[in-house]
Amino acid sequence: MTFVPLTAGVPARDRLETGGLLALLGLVAALQLSIAVSQILLSAAVLCWLASHVWHRERVDPPAFAWPLMAYAALTLLSAGFSGNPAISIGDCKQLVLFLLVPLTYEFARGARARVVVTVLLTIAAASAIIGIVQYGILNYDNLGRRTQGTLSHWMTYAGTLMLMITAAVARLLYDTRDRMWAVMIMPALVVSLALTLTRSAWVGTAAGVGVLLLSKDFRLLAVLPVALVTVFAVAPGQLTSRVYSIVDLHDETNRDRLAMLEAGTSIVRDHPLTGVGPDMVERVYPDYRVPYAVKPTNPHLHNVPMQIAAERGLPALAAWVWFVVSLIRGLLQLIAKRRNITLAAGGLGAVAAMLVAGMFEYNFGDSEFLMLFLVLVTLPFAADRERVLP
Repeated sequence: MTFVPLTAGVPARDRLETGGLLALLGLVAALQLSIAVSQILLSAAVLCWLASHVWHRERVDPPAFAWPLMAYAALTLLSAGFSGNPAISIGDCKQLVLFLLVPLTYEFARGARARVVVTVLLTIAAASAIIGIVQYGILNYDNLGRRTQGTLSHWMTYAGTLMLMITAAVARLLYDTRDRMWAVMIMPALVVSLALTLTRSAWVGTAAGVGVLLLSKDFRLLAVLPVALVTVFAVAPGQLTSRVYSIVDLHDETNRDRLAMLEAGTSIVRDHPLTGVGPDMVERVYPDYRVPYAVKPTNPHLHNVPMQIAAERGLPALAAWVWFVVSLIRGLLQLIAKRRNITLAAGGLGAVAAMLVAGMFEYNFGDSEFLMLFLVLVTLPFAADRERVLP
């Protein structure tokens, strides 16, 4: 594994930038371990970033995909203002602060530093995966009522972070010429731990993300994917294989409830097309829209990213989110076509594919830990591509 000095590629301007870089590295290290610690370090990084721009009188110059993200944030605030309970909805908007990770990463992880950030993330992911394996094998986190969750608050969050890190590791395996060995060493732990979470949405998302990476490298490599899946089936315990089969089982209660949520969400959007019902309000109005065949009396969200955004924040907000995704994919494809920072760009593209597919079955874009990790990973390719040398 090759380590690059933090100052490689682009010199640090001053103590504010150095402090911001260290806060960012601490933040990404804590992302998969403690949301509280990572958010404290996020505050420190934001202060360094703001102070640095004020001190040097520089304007903020984020990557292109940040603008639709800003539009999405503005429309979210508008939705909160028209909510049935603005106090609750505005309080929920605090998550929008996490979008600052885009300009922070773009600024502090410039040049060769971006590779260091990914190495830190992969190392912490390996440690987190081992914790999950220990939980399953020793501490009896081995059933749907008590699943492996690492050090995070929920197994779906844990599975989502593992999903993103597997795409980053596969991108390094396929494209990197220097640091492949570390990815090879940690990959088994990542895959096993993800399997043990019993989280189907993350499994499907990982398959999609890895599939996109194999396709971007050489379409013939897609043949590896079914072989790998068959191998997993052959060695996996019955609990895991039955969980896989349940993905397409319409008699499965969770599948049936997800269909009921989509139907309820459609009715909510029909009644509130412009601003939705407001952030954090879907759970409160869900009983009014619940269909007869629904399993649960209420749900905190609709287990589908586009539907949740449309119902909660309105169709204009959904359009801004789609704009963000399209802008992000276009930028990553341009980097790949130019063969610039291709390992990071391919990893970012895999992360987007994984997020989108898993997001059809889970509201992962609203999960703080997942969202923070996702924004860092997709911004790193653009940060690495920055050629501006600061005084």
